[in-house]
Amino acid sequence: MQILLTNDDGIRSPGLWAAAEALSTLGYVTVVAPREQSTGAGRSMPSSSDGIITPEKMTVRGKEWTVYAVGGTPAQAVQHGVLEVLGRKPDLVVAGINYGENLAFGVTVSGTVGAALEGAALGIPSLAVSLETPKEYHLSYSREIDFGAAAHFTKFFALRMAQLELPEDVYVLKVDVPRSATAETPWRVTRLGRKRYYRPVKPKRRSWDEPVVIGYERATPAEEFSPESDVYAVLVDRVVSVTPLSLDLTSRVDLKELEQLLAS
Repeated sequence: MQILLTNDDGIRSPGLWAAAEALSTLGYVTVVAPREQSTGAGRSMPSSSDGIITPEKMTVRGKEWTVYAVGGTPAQAVQHGVLEVLGRKPDLVVAGINYGENLAFGVTVSGTVGAALEGAALGIPSLAVSLETPKEYHLSYSREIDFGAAAHFTKFFALRMAQLELPEDVYVLKVDVPRSATAETPWRVTRLGRKRYYRPVKPKRRSWDEPVVIGYERATPAEEFSPESDVYAVLVDRVVSVTPLSLDLTSRVDLKELEQLLAS
């Protein structure tokens, strides 16, 4: 099996290498990841990306690998990986393991999910894996984080995706692992939470001339989400959430009824 592995935390992320080690037992893993930290990049394709691909050497499972750092977003890394590094479609695209859970409406912001969506748009089964971590670790390469359970579920669902033909409207499996999880933690299929998980925080500055980054904080208590949601699964029931995602963003309404409503 040919697996293209990427992430949004950058080529140096321990989460990426935990996934690489786990997936290497399933087939040949090619790592093509952003050169820089790219959290929050979504599926963006900025024209300012330089697109430079730099081969680097990393040691995984005691073996030296050639990996590829890309001057671009996670979605662009997938494009470069498929079109240039591999030169063909792999059997599977995996994005992760991300520092921090990607839940509810915020998934469109996630570079991890964005990379998987780009893989799916190229016609490749795609998996996005994230691990719940405290906010202070989201932009870190901290080695205090144990990716063992998340790596286990990365391998498990990658193998299942290789063995099965998923239903027509399932383009991506989004997997979120509680930080308390072990390999024995149950998992269940969920839907996206229908409330805001994170909200933006107004920056503190004296003048608009001062450069700032808009921060974020938790918006809604987990208990207020539906029990079938990804948020409730991870934060309340402490099980692994597996959410099927579609590339079809069309609202699930009766189109004729909406047409009539708009015309009335």
